Amino acid sequence: MLTFLGGEMLNKILKVLVLIPGVLFVLTGIRWLVMPSEVAVTFGLDLSEGLGRSTLIGDMASFFLTLGSCMLIALITNKREWYYPPAMLLVIAAIGRLIAWLIYDADLATGPIMVELIVASIILFASRHLPQD
Repeated sequence: MLTFLGGEMLNKILKVLVLIPGVLFVLTGIRWLVMPSEVAVTFGLDLSEGLGRSTLIGDMASFFLTLGSCMLIALITNKREWYYPPAMLLVIAAIGRLIAWLIYDADLATGPIMVELIVASIILFASRHLPQD
């Protein structure tokens, strides 16, 4: 355990560092369900039509709601296993963005990739220090 901040202080900081993005991810998931055209613009997406629109709204809402919910459940239950699904989702999303850039001529999404990797790192660090088991 890191002791330069003291165990209790480190735990409080880690909880806040997991809580804030967890809540933001849940809110983003809800926004995909209640105002998809507005949130799509913030992601640089076009809502498309028909099945494409259904897929985009459903998949993006489920991604963010699952991501945030797992983070919040991890904090509430103090169970280590709840930290791993959101970390996996974020790392796989970052890898997918890199593949899109390398193979499919997409723009390199440096900002989103950095956010995904930083939050995943915080989650994995928290998984080692917060759970009681």
